[in-house]
Amino acid sequence: MRDLPPLRLTGAEILLPDGFAREALSLEGGRIAAGGGREIDLSGWRILPGIIDLHGDGFERHMAPRRGAVDRPEAGLAGLDAECGAAGITTAVLAQFWSWEGGMRSPEFSATLAETLAGAETLTDMAMQLRVETHMLDTLEAMADLVARHGIGFVVWNDHLPHAQLAKGKRPPGLTGQALKAGRSPEAHERLLGALHANGPEVAAALAPIAARLAAHGVRMGSHDDHTPEDRAKFRALGADLCEFPETLAAAEAAKAAGEPVIMGAPNVVRGGSHSGKVAAADLVEAGLVDALVSDYHYPTLARAAVKLSDRHGWPAAWALVSEGPARVMGWRDRGRIAEGLRADLVIMDAAGRVGGTISGGKVSYLAGALAARMLS
Repeated sequence: MRDLPPLRLTGAEILLPDGFAREALSLEGGRIAAGGGREIDLSGWRILPGIIDLHGDGFERHMAPRRGAVDRPEAGLAGLDAECGAAGITTAVLAQFWSWEGGMRSPEFSATLAETLAGAETLTDMAMQLRVETHMLDTLEAMADLVARHGIGFVVWNDHLPHAQLAKGKRPPGLTGQALKAGRSPEAHERLLGALHANGPEVAAALAPIAARLAAHGVRMGSHDDHTPEDRAKFRALGADLCEFPETLAAAEAAKAAGEPVIMGAPNVVRGGSHSGKVAAADLVEAGLVDALVSDYHYPTLARAAVKLSDRHGWPAAWALVSEGPARVMGWRDRGRIAEGLRADLVIMDAAGRVGGTISGGKVSYLAGALAARMLS
């Protein structure tokens, strides 16, 4: 894949830390450059830093449009690459489950996805996050081996077991559908959940050496769906200093008080609240508690959420939640802003906030409509 030839984009409004400015922007060798190149007049358009998505599981629809329909994961990645470009995403972290749910969320598929990503050529810069179910104690060593083998740099601890029902000896709601999705009988699935639930007293001791091993290799760790400050403290003790999707204001405040970044879902912002009655992301943004928004299950909502928040918080602060903020969370210094020497990761939008084109690492990953006519003329 070749970079664009040297270009000089003129006439557009460029989003800088203090707001929009009408300046020329040059690209060369996949980077933002000092000047020169073929000039393209983009008057009437806005150029913003490319969107960095630290947690998206919408890729599952590309891999398996129907249950059990996984055929060629590399073909799914190609479709995902196109969707990310259309959504203005230049860096995409695929949130892959390491779960008892089976199927595409199984340890086996985690390995398949890691291997596919290793050999993939995508315009979007793609990486992988492993979402590891804490009670799967007999798989933790295999998980750590996969992380080391493929250089996976991001692990998040999850616990999605229906503990309340299992503790009462009741069949959890939706179990039959879960079992079919995992390729198990309902009875076998229920037995598995019961056995995992029984691992509870051993979880903390089992996670500690695995977390230490991951930390020693520079893996960034976080926890998912913290409900209380005590939840956050428990994972903090493991070195998981990133708070992903806290369910309550108290959990988010506990993370911030400890200097830990908080990540929330963009769909929550676009919808105006959580679909399951948890804390509203916009409320946490208003309180200054959110460092980054992520796509969660729907890639287009990242740009939409930032546009929506810009009305109240202004463009620099709102867009930073999907660009500079995520880069800072991960310690990525080569992206997230428009500055000379950084990756040429750019989103070109119209005045209504619609994505017309995306440039990822100096390569066009999406171009359509009036903008395509302008740039290709």
